[in-house]
Amino acid sequence: MVTAMRILTLVWIFFLLCIPMLVLVSCSDQTNVEATESVGAQPVHVSAMTVQPQAVTVYDELPGRVSALRTAEIRPQVNGIIQKKFFEEGSTVEAGAALFQIDPAPFTAEADAATAVLARAEAELANAKVKFERSELLSAQKITSAEAFNNATAALAQAKASVAEAKANLARQKLELSNATVRSPISGIIGQSFMSAGGLASSSATSPLAVVQQIDQVYVDVRQSSIIIEQLQETAPEGGAGDPQELPVLIRTITGKPYAHPGKVLFSDITVDNATGSLGIRILVPNPEGQLLPGMFIRAMVPREVYSSALLVPQEAVTRDPTGRPELVIIAADKTGEKRTVELGPLVDGKYLVKSGLRAGDTIVVLGQERVQTGQPVETSPSHVIPQKQN
Repeated sequence: MVTAMRILTLVWIFFLLCIPMLVLVSCSDQTNVEATESVGAQPVHVSAMTVQPQAVTVYDELPGRVSALRTAEIRPQVNGIIQKKFFEEGSTVEAGAALFQIDPAPFTAEADAATAVLARAEAELANAKVKFERSELLSAQKITSAEAFNNATAALAQAKASVAEAKANLARQKLELSNATVRSPISGIIGQSFMSAGGLASSSATSPLAVVQQIDQVYVDVRQSSIIIEQLQETAPEGGAGDPQELPVLIRTITGKPYAHPGKVLFSDITVDNATGSLGIRILVPNPEGQLLPGMFIRAMVPREVYSSALLVPQEAVTRDPTGRPELVIIAADKTGEKRTVELGPLVDGKYLVKSGLRAGDTIVVLGQERVQTGQPVETSPSHVIPQKQN
């Protein structure tokens, strides 16, 4: 009995000693909770911006090959030995400028012979006219026979035909004589000469004497998906562009730098490639400095979508939820943060085009959104994200 009383006494003593400790722990926990609530009520400092609509053109960057506006292969029309070359390789030549001189002596002789044949035919024609007039007079006086008059008429007609044939032959010989001087049919830059003085020029040769190319304007040929072309046709009227082909095409040079002169779509092919589902597009690009050369590969920024009131947000403003869906932190009217799921479109100069989930005039958090919880007060400062100029 005494032992039981002693144990009970010890239990009461231990309980009385633990009460102050429990009270201290309870007060400490209450203090921590109050401190936490006090900290949670403090606003979070973030950088924010107000989204405003703007006109945007989304481009599709496509590889393309440059070709000359006009190309003329210089080929001889007659056969002969080349006597002279009148141009410097790589120089600019005008239309009609003499490029090669083929030995004209054989053609001069042929032209002289044709001139003599024409003179003989004209003399025979004059004689036939005299005989015809005499026969006509005698026939009217019943002095000569009808057969003699018919013969004189036929001889006159034959003489006229001989003169016409001789004139045509002379014209052909003069043409061959003029073709002995090979001229440029177009203005442009002439390239390498494939034959020098002393070579034999042949009208049936497979290779040209030289090539002249006009490159003050050039063509750029690209291929674009037929789906993208349909998207452009759908968004162009909404974006204020009546004819999608009137939209400028931006060009990047072989080094990737922006080209100074935008191009213009001339036409789109009407046949879709079965393997790739793409269409051929030809672009006309001004080339006054001669920077774009035939055969060069460049990049063409072809319009794919046009928006008159697009909403763009910086990449830094977009976060992802655990499922990977894009989110923006929107600042409500009561200065609290709200996470909102959005649908993103393509990147335009480092900014996302937001297709849905965002309204014009909304204020979004650009930096510091990871510290904002839904319903938490925020303090904003202007975002220092520098808007990039659209290329």
